[in-house]
Amino acid sequence: LQTRMQSLQPDPQAQYRGVFQALRKMVRTEGFWRPLRGIDVTMLGAGPAHALYFACYEKMKKSLSDIFQPGGNSHLANGIAGSVATLLHDAVMNPAEAVVKQRLQMFNSPYTSVLGCVRTVHRTEGLGAFYRSYTTQLTMNVPFQAIHFITYELMQEHLNPHRQYHPQSHIVAGAVAGAVAAAATTPLDVCKTLLNTQEDTALSSLKIRGHLSGMANAFSTVYQLGGVPGFFKGVQARVIYQMPSTAIAWSVYEFFKYFLTKRALERR
Repeated sequence: LQTRMQSLQPDPQAQYRGVFQALRKMVRTEGFWRPLRGIDVTMLGAGPAHALYFACYEKMKKSLSDIFQPGGNSHLANGIAGSVATLLHDAVMNPAEAVVKQRLQMFNSPYTSVLGCVRTVHRTEGLGAFYRSYTTQLTMNVPFQAIHFITYELMQEHLNPHRQYHPQSHIVAGAVAGAVAAAATTPLDVCKTLLNTQEDTALSSLKIRGHLSGMANAFSTVYQLGGVPGFFKGVQARVIYQMPSTAIAWSVYEFFKYFLTKRALERR
């Protein structure tokens, strides 16, 4: 839904007034499973990407907190740790989620499978196409994750000051952190979607030949086609998506962290 609603020059059959109207229309005209297109490639990349992500975050948060605020919780350390963890996460996820998944999700996508999409993009655009938006992805995700981690840790200070395993606080803090970070970085996400999908109708309407590259070009193109409101296309879908996503990620992560730590203590 987010990918479709961020389209700058959508097909008349893929113009939506809101998130739920878009979902109903997509299911009715394209089939029940269409909204789940691209889930397989996301699942393949999510495991290793999140393993690197949380491992790096925990290690750096502890090391930097000891420097900035010994014995306490440093929001600066949380932000820096989250930003560095994003470098590793996006190196794995960018080709899978940002390029292949979003091309499969576009209306009337010419790609019928993940492997077919990978082969076609590699053959016609080269290996670099899978990382064309990597720097743009980082431009968006570094501030996203900095806001995300700082907000999560700040919420935990209020909801769970003793930092015990408390599922409700992890879910609420994760959802709020995801919503705040998602809303704040929507303009960057719209630019990233344009670079990933290389939306033909939008580029041809401005007589842009070849492939669009670079954040500056993406910003200029979005502004020419949609003005300031264009930078917030799909913000509702993005927030609705990020809230349960980050709530689930944090609650599952905190559970396994608690479970594995408890087992290690019992063995000792």
